[in-house]
Amino acid sequence: MIPTPGSSTDKLTGLLTRKAFSDLFDEALEIHKAGDVPLSLAFIDIDHFMQINETYGHAAGDEVLVTLASVLRECGGSNAAVCRYGGDEFMILLPDTEREQAFLLIEKLRSDMTQRAFDFKNDQEQLDGISISAGIASAPIDGRLKSELFRKVDQALYRAKATGRGKVRLAYDERMVPKTSHYTQTQLERLSNLAVERQAGEAELLREALDDLIAKYGVNEIER
Repeated sequence: MIPTPGSSTDKLTGLLTRKAFSDLFDEALEIHKAGDVPLSLAFIDIDHFMQINETYGHAAGDEVLVTLASVLRECGGSNAAVCRYGGDEFMILLPDTEREQAFLLIEKLRSDMTQRAFDFKNDQEQLDGISISAGIASAPIDGRLKSELFRKVDQALYRAKATGRGKVRLAYDERMVPKTSHYTQTQLERLSNLAVERQAGEAELLREALDDLIAKYGVNEIER
């Protein structure tokens, strides 16, 4: 889905605007519902983009945005729709793509961008790669409504940034909260209150806690 220049495209990157992307997303959802084909959505954000602007200048920041936009087009292929969602945020719609496929695609993109050097004009300094964070939500496993998928992909991106940035995180089923004998009644009540206070799902908070635990002790330590 290559956009044609005009009001539906972002002037800097040439990608779809948020409005044009939203319209295409509606069409893709209708196709998904009619044929029961998978569909994935990725929300991508450049980590510490403000520091790039401050260190190398806004022209260099624009070059980073344009480069990432080009890479996203190549990454998604001809059937994908890519938009500049705002500032340094991008969305990519991947029709007929399972969640696991989308994860591998975006994870490769994330890894490649860490090694992509930027040699800015009129600047002796070189930027040796950029870090990006991303969230992924897929239909039907994460929902079938646009509002639901947008909310879940936004939460997944938030978790990617909250757990150290430079990561790709999947959405998950908020109803799958393991309320078993492993948790005391007091813990469950505190979890419920915290979810209300943070305006977040209980599963989201548990997932964040698990991510923090893994980051603190390392996977090898937990597996022992």
